[in-house]
Amino acid sequence: MTETARTDFYALDELIAPEDLEIRDRVADWCAKEVTPRINDYWERAEFPFELVPGFAQLGIAGGTVQGYGSPGMSAVAAGLVAAELARADGSIGTFNGVHSFLAMQSIALLGSEEQRERFLPAMARMEKIGAFGLTEPRHGSDAVALETRARRDGDAFVLDGQKKWIGNGSIADYVLIWARDEEGQVGGYVVEKGTPGFTARVMTGKTALRAVWQAEITLDGARVPVENKLENCRSFKDVSTILDRTRYTVAWRALGVAMASYELALAHCLGREQFGQPIAGYQLVQEKLATMLAEITNMQLMCWRLSSMADAGRMTAAMASLAKRHCCATARAIVADARDLFGGDGILLEHHIARHHADIEAIYTFEGTDHVQALIVGREITGLSAISGRRR
Repeated sequence: MTETARTDFYALDELIAPEDLEIRDRVADWCAKEVTPRINDYWERAEFPFELVPGFAQLGIAGGTVQGYGSPGMSAVAAGLVAAELARADGSIGTFNGVHSFLAMQSIALLGSEEQRERFLPAMARMEKIGAFGLTEPRHGSDAVALETRARRDGDAFVLDGQKKWIGNGSIADYVLIWARDEEGQVGGYVVEKGTPGFTARVMTGKTALRAVWQAEITLDGARVPVENKLENCRSFKDVSTILDRTRYTVAWRALGVAMASYELALAHCLGREQFGQPIAGYQLVQEKLATMLAEITNMQLMCWRLSSMADAGRMTAAMASLAKRHCCATARAIVADARDLFGGDGILLEHHIARHHADIEAIYTFEGTDHVQALIVGREITGLSAISGRRR
């Protein structure tokens, strides 16, 4: 039985378009050949695997669902499958793609002018230029709407001042999309190009998760951005929220990918590990854990597939995406913990891969909206009352 078959217990592949499966399988093959054999060393050294970028570019997946401009224009289902496969190989690689293809490229595609899309997106689709998304600040994570970074007009440029934190790809990106408030208090997106004076990025160290992708602390001290680099169609934080709502579903798929990898690793280990004269997979307690893990993965697969199908039909809501992100990340967290437990002492050794997934799921569980914030978004939808503002929706 193949690894894919082991985690496709309800034959979900039969519901997926052949062209979407082809994209998934192409990404899975590349990950198996190029990512899995190399990634532990990068993760342990906390180094970004630059050597993988050319091969990643050749996959032709950068940009995900973006239509035109050299992007693949794939379905939301295919984009989810890609997100799952990348995370199944490694959470850091999944994060790199999520930031570049979804947060950065989608922002430009949805909120930029036609001229801006033509100027920025083709090189990003070819991965000749890498993107980053600068929203989170040292004092503002879940309450990102309160961002303090400022932009003021000065002739033919905007001058940016402020700080950002946890910015994936921020230290290596050619285009960093900085969200800032203008002199009227409106939030806008500004594409800051590599080498801009007044822009500095410091790689964050000491991370215990997603160690093979770099997050940066960014300081903007009088950074001048040409007027033509301000996203033309972003006029308020609601526009930023639209991007987050449209990309959040891929995080649910990424959690699914980590869960599938952890289950598959645990199953293989339990079949090969013998104690007291037989494989530990033959013991009742182990089989109960494996069956529970598979049931939860099947639940997540169906949820993710249905959510992406709704997205393709233009029917996905922010609350739907939040429900999936919350459920899948919490469920994956439990699955990975059980998988690590089944490895015993070997579970803390990188060579078995499960230790990396066990650490990385903690970051995936938190970013793009914590478990609690997702619950409040869903709660607002089903009650009509905002637990954050106290106002009716």
